[in-house]
Amino acid sequence: MLEELRSIVAALHQELPNNGLCTWTSGNISGRDPESGYVVIKPSGVLFGDLDTDNMVVVDNHAQVVEGTFKPSSDTATHCYIYREMPEVGGIVHTHSPYATAWAASGRDIPCVLTAMADEFGGVIPCGGFALIGGEEIGQEIARVLREGPNPHSPAVIMQNHGVFTIGPTPKAAVKAAVMCEDVARTVFLAHQLGQPIPIAPQDIARLHQRYTQVYGQ
Repeated sequence: MLEELRSIVAALHQELPNNGLCTWTSGNISGRDPESGYVVIKPSGVLFGDLDTDNMVVVDNHAQVVEGTFKPSSDTATHCYIYREMPEVGGIVHTHSPYATAWAASGRDIPCVLTAMADEFGGVIPCGGFALIGGEEIGQEIARVLREGPNPHSPAVIMQNHGVFTIGPTPKAAVKAAVMCEDVARTVFLAHQLGQPIPIAPQDIARLHQRYTQVYGQ
């Protein structure tokens, strides 16, 4: 079932350790099939080097296993809640990347002081409130922050005391957002060591984001 999506999600998992976003078995990626609504997600507690097409788990949008011999990720309910609430989302990534998670541990939004942030995130990367792992609470908070928070354009939310969640129209887009989130989190952290970073004016953030999303690239 969903062989192509399983293959894509399995392969993308290697990008998390390759980009320094995860250690040991922490972190996960999921992708949603637009036709069936089923979700492919990482199995719980399996090393990244052992992941392949065969051990990906298929669940329905209420986190019930449809196919697979492994238990799905402990974040499955979170992913499925986001998919139900945000039908435009086709991929979700969760990491504990160090710099972005350091901001999360401090309960602080990552301020938009880089053109790369304005481009990719359209403003600050917001920090959601604390929520326990295992149920839908994290997903509920992520959806709330993306709807009501300081930046509705952001494909990333850092969760207080926890880590990073990113969304995208595809799993690959969500992985890109996770890579970029850690990159800018590190640079903004380093900028704070030098003093007070200079904010970008809101109108310039809007212009940069519009250019990047509608003009940049092929």
